[in-house]
Amino acid sequence: MGGALGLTLAALAYPSMLGLSTVSSSPDRIIAQTQWGPLTESDRDFVVKVRAAGLWEYPVGQIGLQKGTTKGVLTASQHLVDGHAGLDATCRKIAPMLNITLPNVASPQQQGFVSQLSADTGKQFDIDFANILRITHGSIFNTVAKVRSTTKNSLVRALADQANVTVLDHITVMEKTGLVNFDQSLFTQTTPPKLPKSDLTPPAPPAGQPEVVLTPPPNSTETPKPLPTS
Repeated sequence: MGGALGLTLAALAYPSMLGLSTVSSSPDRIIAQTQWGPLTESDRDFVVKVRAAGLWEYPVGQIGLQKGTTKGVLTASQHLVDGHAGLDATCRKIAPMLNITLPNVASPQQQGFVSQLSADTGKQFDIDFANILRITHGSIFNTVAKVRSTTKNSLVRALADQANVTVLDHITVMEKTGLVNFDQSLFTQTTPPKLPKSDLTPPAPPAGQPEVVLTPPPNSTETPKPLPTS
């Protein structure tokens, strides 16, 4: 998804590789002690992973609101925008508290999803939208549960609580479109293609680059989530 003294700041701040599957060489290794509890590689990778998910699913939701042809797809698109704006706000709030650097763009694989859906039209857009997002949310759902059940860091636990609700909601609204091919989606989810690690890694932002903000819409159903103080 080694004590802190032996690590450089860069090693703490950003994972070397991060994809849909766990790729850390030692996910349980503690990389920092914080007032909210120890921070592991898995914890850090999870925060980055949630941020990266929003960097492609939020714009895809915006695309869906323009290109979706059914009520189910339009509803699912709104849920993507609302949900990831909310998760992004939490990620951006806790990242500096935990000294985690967040990406400003999604991974090449995730950017490829955006390109594919941007090129789709009509019914094909609806079908690809529902199935791609059902697969990706199904893939991350188990990771959310694992992090929530194992992390000792209260900020990461709060993010996992929020992500659990949001990801399950997004799985549900994709299924409610009636367009999900479950045999194909579940096969792809459990047997993902073998891609180079570089395709699964959101690049670290250049020094000094302003942080991208996923702005919640005026009619967002999400409300800011309180964070633990310790």
